[in-house]
This record gives sequence, structure tokens and C-alpha cells, in this order.
Amino acid sequence: MRLDAHQHYWSIERGDYGWLTPDIPVLYRDFLPEHLEPHLNKHKLDGSIVIQAAPTLAETDYLLALSETADSIVGVVAWLDLADPDYRMHYERFAQHPKFAGFRIMIQEMPDANAILAPGFVEALAFFAEKGVPVDLLVMSHQLEPLVRLLDQVPGLHAVIDHIAKPLIKDGALEPWKSQMSRIAAHPNLYCKLSGMVTEADHNSWKPADFRAYIEHVLDVFGSGRVMFGSDWPVSLLAASYDDVVNVLEQALPETWTDSERERLFGLNAKEFYRV
Repeated sequence: MRLDAHQHYWSIERGDYGWLTPDIPVLYRDFLPEHLEPHLNKHKLDGSIVIQAAPTLAETDYLLALSETADSIVGVVAWLDLADPDYRMHYERFAQHPKFAGFRIMIQEMPDANAILAPGFVEALAFFAEKGVPVDLLVMSHQLEPLVRLLDQVPGLHAVIDHIAKPLIKDGALEPWKSQMSRIAAHPNLYCKLSGMVTEADHNSWKPADFRAYIEHVLDVFGSGRVMFGSDWPVSLLAASYDDVVNVLEQALPETWTDSERERLFGLNAKEFYRV
């Protein structure tokens, strides 16, 4: 099974996408399965994992309902607020849906990433680690140190780093991102999505070579068995077409990679990680 392991859908009229405004005209319209499916077909992708884009339970309900009429959606990654005393109840409700594939923690949006080290937060993640629930981690490179410390406290967490942790590709900066990602990859249950890279580069003048060192490092420390292709469509349209996103990754893959390693990157790892 070939999969896009990271993309989004939204309907503007729903009104809970606070970050999505008319000031971003490329994205300020509806993006639905019928808009993505031609790209999936072109690249021989069997479906996708759709990821929450609003920090609301209502949006997760919307995406799960959308998945019931779109065969191309093979899994939905939900939103949960681990500070909500009722988070387990909401999780149990979502988990009843056959296309529920886990949930995402939006560390990126936290004013202080050290909040993830609070006892209640660690306790909540330990609960999900014990259950083996897939967890997406949306984190920026300058927030990685608290995440490294968190993973040491919850070593069994079954999680994936979104967008290779958003390093400063525009500036060509590799450290301390490189060292921190090596430490994260030392946890065998941690995966990494090769996604969201074009929007961390210069939107108007990026070149495929800008991404090579980052992709090579992720492949080196996570190996072919714990990496996933994700388009981050439609957010990626801020800087590139769907074809461009695929080509950037393809061009950076080692020439020695086998067909089976490519199959893992372009779907099999996501299928196994999300259990879809």
C-alpha cells in the first residue's frame, strides 16, 4: 500500500481554523478529498492519512465523518487536549471509529515547550504509551530539547515527528537539530515524517539541494524502517506543487536504496505505524 502519511482537509465555513485567514489566499478556500485524489492517482498512492488542522474536538468529528464517504482517507489523526480532565473519555469516543488512527500534540503552538514536562502531561502520555496509541508530534527545532527530555521519561511512546521537526532550512542550519534528532531516533518506537520541508525553506527561491543534508540525516538515524513520506498538502502549496514535494524527496534518496526500502518510505511504514 502506497500512502501519503500527512495531509489536511478543511472547510472554511466551519470557522475553527484560527490560523487560516484571507491574508493567506493560497490556502483560504476549501480543500477536500476530490481536490487531492488526482494527485494521489498521479503518484500511484492508494490513499492518505489526514491530520487535524484545528485544535477542536469538532474538527476531529468532521474529519471522521468525511472519512466515511472518502475511500482515499485510510486514517484520521485526531486532536486531543491532554490538559482536559476528560481527555480519556474523548479518546475512547474517537477510538470507536474504524478510521481513527491516533492523535496529534501541537507543541509548536505552546508558548513554552517545557509545558510537556509537567507531571500531568507526562502521566497522560504514559497512558497512551501503555496502550500503544500512535501520537504525532508537531514540534519546531528550537523546541526539541524539552521533547528529548520527555521521551526519556516516556520511553515507550509510539510516536512520529512531523515535518522533520521544522529545522531552519531557509538558513541552512543543521545544529543543534542534527544532534537532537539523533537522540530522538535512539528511541526505537520513534518515527519521522519527511514532510513539511518546502515551507521551512525560502518559499520563492528554494532548490532541491537545500533539503539534501536534512533528508540524508533523517534517513541515516531513523533508517528506512521508521520514515514516512508526507506531502503536508495543501499547506505545502505556499511553497511548492504536490509534484515538487514528491520530486524533492525522490531526488535525495540514496541510489543504493532498494524497491523494498522505497515501499517502506512511501506507505508501508505509515500503514504499520498507524495500523490501518
